[in-house]
Amino acid sequence: MGRVIRSQRKGAGGIFKSHTHHRKGPAKHRALDFAERHGYLRGLVREIIHDPGRGAPLASVHFKNPYKYKKDRELFIAAEGLYTGQFVYCGAKASLTIGNVLPVSALPEGAIVCNLEERVGDRGAVARASGKYCTVVGHSDKGTQIKLPSGKKKIVDGTCRATIGVVAGGGRIDKPLLKAGRSYHKYKAKRNEWPKVRGVAMNPVDHPHGGGNHQHIGHPSTVRRDAPHGQKVGLIAARRTGRIRGAKKVED
Repeated sequence: MGRVIRSQRKGAGGIFKSHTHHRKGPAKHRALDFAERHGYLRGLVREIIHDPGRGAPLASVHFKNPYKYKKDRELFIAAEGLYTGQFVYCGAKASLTIGNVLPVSALPEGAIVCNLEERVGDRGAVARASGKYCTVVGHSDKGTQIKLPSGKKKIVDGTCRATIGVVAGGGRIDKPLLKAGRSYHKYKAKRNEWPKVRGVAMNPVDHPHGGGNHQHIGHPSTVRRDAPHGQKVGLIAARRTGRIRGAKKVED
């Protein structure tokens, strides 16, 4: 019987919890209401802020509450080109301008969008990382077909909302980190996941890949789906392994 391995310890939380104390809050669309379904609302971008642990900047947008005398402050994922003092419009009758939020059924084919809802009213789930975007492929009776950042195509309900444009902060990973100190500060803001000791560098008691006179796994790295948790490392329930050869086929 070996030790409880690292992947098992992560499930308990403890030292592996995310570092959320300085984060600004959840970035979401407005809660879906009558005003957005049948018209539009105007919001003002008050500031664009950095959210620790997130590559994309956030926009603090202020709306007049349509039902009470107060202001609603929303945190949106900033689209590239958004600026402070800009008016953004949310709703079915909003115009096709960068930063505006519209239902995908109102968008033309080929439109570039981000922070797309997967289900109506979930307030944004797809294409939220810096530089990511979805493309509207076409409309049908079943819904609207969207090309996801992965290249996969998916049909979503036509009333699902999305922000026009690409998420700001693109090209972030083009610059190499170069030194350990930068990685340290990058992951310090996220959670305890760096530095990461390789399994083959451990002893047999610490990891299924540990031990041996040379650093080698010693058996296939694929592992079955129903393996016990202390054994479940490597390529879990892999359908295929090895290099991906040939051109990637994307169906239009």
